[in-house]
Amino acid sequence: MTNERPAPAETNPPRGGAARGRVLIIAGSDSGGGAGIQADIKTVTALGGYAMTAITALTAQNTLGVFGILDISPDFVARQIRAVLDDIGADCIKLGMLHRPEIIETVAATLAEAAPDVPVVVDPVMVAKGGQSLLANAAVASLRRLLLPVAAVLTPNLPEAAALLDEIDATEQPPEELAARLLALGPAAVLLKGGHGEGPVLVDVLAERDQPAERYESRRIASRHTHGTGCTLASALACGLAQGLPLRTAVIRARAYVRAAIEAAPGFGGGHGPLAHGHTVRPFPGG
Repeated sequence: MTNERPAPAETNPPRGGAARGRVLIIAGSDSGGGAGIQADIKTVTALGGYAMTAITALTAQNTLGVFGILDISPDFVARQIRAVLDDIGADCIKLGMLHRPEIIETVAATLAEAAPDVPVVVDPVMVAKGGQSLLANAAVASLRRLLLPVAAVLTPNLPEAAALLDEIDATEQPPEELAARLLALGPAAVLLKGGHGEGPVLVDVLAERDQPAERYESRRIASRHTHGTGCTLASALACGLAQGLPLRTAVIRARAYVRAAIEAAPGFGGGHGPLAHGHTVRPFPGG
């Protein structure tokens, strides 16, 4: 028996002709199963990818809110990331709830060393659906400084966009302008989500460097079962990129997946209920 270190991720491609689609998710856990790591795993699996995780925090959470957060040590977060990348590898990395500056710094340093060429989708999770903070105020600057410049895609909602731009409100500004300003912070692309906007039409904007911005419009679904939509969209997007889809195609598929998941929501809980992440999976015969 030896202590030889496994080959780096890039030398460990999927075996047996397996398709690409390995997504490493670095995020917090949601005990209610609607958001966070649980939603991420369900989404990637439902879209045909392979989900792996590095958990950054545990939450005591349900559809009514977040009742407690237990932090994972930065060192153990790094050990989870290295264990996955050293053996299985990844085709895309999705970042969700990172919570504290120390976690952000550790994740950034570990990925720079262990996966410098793997595309990263950054979902800047800041506030839970029920309004509870999931990102310490001191961590916003670390997120802006360390992770936005290495993001292949940044996926903020309107309140997150305002925080990243150090503003109070972003709902009154044209989304194309907001996306362009976020792009100037360093990411290669920005998918600005318009779910927190007003009116019957939801507008998302995709902005890329040296490309005109694209608008994606859809009728707003009247539903309280929208817990985890941001996590789900970012993971669906990451899965598409991991599977080799062009960015625009991955965005279109991710938006369609989330919309169908809202429409098919199971109706659980007394608050902001979860989505139907498994709507792409055919029921077992007779089930």
